[in-house]
Amino acid sequence: MLKNHFKKIVQTKLFFIIFCFFTVVASAQYDYTWFYIRANDTLVQPEFEKVNDELKYVGTDIALKSVLDRHRIYSFKKTYRKARKQFLKRTFFVMCDDESLFYDLLENASHAFISGEIVPEEDKKIYEPNDYGLTSTIGENLGLPANLDYMDYLGMPEAWYYTTGSPETIIGISDGGMDTTDLDFKGKTKIFHKSAYSDGHGVTIASIAAAQGDNAYGIPGVCYDCSIYATRYGIYTNYQQLIELSKAGAKVINCSFAVGVHDQKGQDSINKIFNNGTVIVAAAGNQNWIKSEFGKLELYPASYDNVISVSCINYKYPFGTDNITLEPDKQMYYAENIKHHLARTMGFLDNDTLKSNYNYRVSVTLLNKKVDLLTPSAGLVKYSKFAKEGNLEYIWGSASSPTAPAVTGAVGLMFSLYPCLPADEVETILKFTASNIDYVPQNIMFVGNYGAGALHVGDAVEMVYQLYSKKQTAVIKNQNFSRWDFKLTSLSEAVEMQNQKFTDSSTLKLTARRRIVLKQNTTLKPGIDGNISLKIDTNLQKECDLQLRDPSIEDGN
Repeated sequence: MLKNHFKKIVQTKLFFIIFCFFTVVASAQYDYTWFYIRANDTLVQPEFEKVNDELKYVGTDIALKSVLDRHRIYSFKKTYRKARKQFLKRTFFVMCDDESLFYDLLENASHAFISGEIVPEEDKKIYEPNDYGLTSTIGENLGLPANLDYMDYLGMPEAWYYTTGSPETIIGISDGGMDTTDLDFKGKTKIFHKSAYSDGHGVTIASIAAAQGDNAYGIPGVCYDCSIYATRYGIYTNYQQLIELSKAGAKVINCSFAVGVHDQKGQDSINKIFNNGTVIVAAAGNQNWIKSEFGKLELYPASYDNVISVSCINYKYPFGTDNITLEPDKQMYYAENIKHHLARTMGFLDNDTLKSNYNYRVSVTLLNKKVDLLTPSAGLVKYSKFAKEGNLEYIWGSASSPTAPAVTGAVGLMFSLYPCLPADEVETILKFTASNIDYVPQNIMFVGNYGAGALHVGDAVEMVYQLYSKKQTAVIKNQNFSRWDFKLTSLSEAVEMQNQKFTDSSTLKLTARRRIVLKQNTTLKPGIDGNISLKIDTNLQKECDLQLRDPSIEDGN
């Protein structure tokens, strides 16, 4: 089984590279030229051997050898990153001394390589652990051979550039039972109250939020260096189990459960937890758009005030035509898991794949006015299967339970980077940096029920860095907010707004130490129930220092 295989690797510390490439992982890699290049077909498999820190081609393709021998190459590896479906097993990531290799390959080895792109300098601000699966680029994957493209969608390598979490940042998990002997949870998990195993529900949820990364095993969680406090679920009135975690020091608590009854005692308990500086993140619920009475159904704790409610977004394929399936019984074509779409599956007008898509509304997971953010569900690794059986499986359908822990992990990273981050500004940053999905025509019918859009962990963590680094500029952009209360504090050089709207009942309280700049297409027109407050306070001071993964990041910026 896969699990036993990886245990053996970890125990013996014999790490084998199973692909025909070698990767140099060092700080110098950021100085190299990076590019992606796509092969003509899957049979193109350049073979290299490592000589000192360079790769030397040892294959039999004379023309390709002539090209490769003219350059200094440090990495040449297959990756699922930046690979559309038709190029999934023929995309390579390359690090070399200069970009001339890229053009040399396309011009003089066109029998092997047909297209690609050079990675801009700004996009090199990434970090990958050594268990980052099949989309890894600058790091080697010694963990599960899993497709973690959903973590690329969330911007995880960009977030990890700044922080991978901290053992001092505690993530609370109120869910099914945990296996603290699993290598991705061992030594970092404390059980407050045991819970039923629940088919591994709690294991999968915890893995998304904080499974240990960079340990050559399994897969990494979002905040993989954070600690975990785990407890039971099922107390739906006063949430005593959540209060206990908050008092014990949890900075964020994940609740991937939902019930249909509003209880004032529950709201009072949530308020108590929030006022203690703990953020609550909850799954919105699993009912589809029709069963939820077209957005009227609200479940709890997700729909309480001071809770970040999370539901599903799709992420995998750029266009509907990228993933067409024929349903044999009905002879109907449908598209599935299309990026930024709310419906997991969509049909084609007149069953013609050249015509426009329409939503299968039964594949839209619960949405309502209380939903704040969206993250992927279908396509995520079902870690409980690996933990118990050693098998690699992915979540097939849409459910909100796996969506919440991605946000929970993001909050953990934000607190890890700046431990003094005010809890009442966390949701603001998450919404300011969410990917706006209003542009998708199929989403129009759900407007007002899907929150600020899709979570982008990389942008959220980067904004924390920008807000509390004095040389940086934080940018608020590309959103149209007509509701919600936003509060933000900045100690940076400037805060800019661009292509940004605050209207109707939205409120904004922005306090900056230096400058607030309103740029093109910025609209600040709140209605009678809204309010905008922009303030400069030169006396603002840091309450603590940024805790960067690599302190030299500050020097480079």
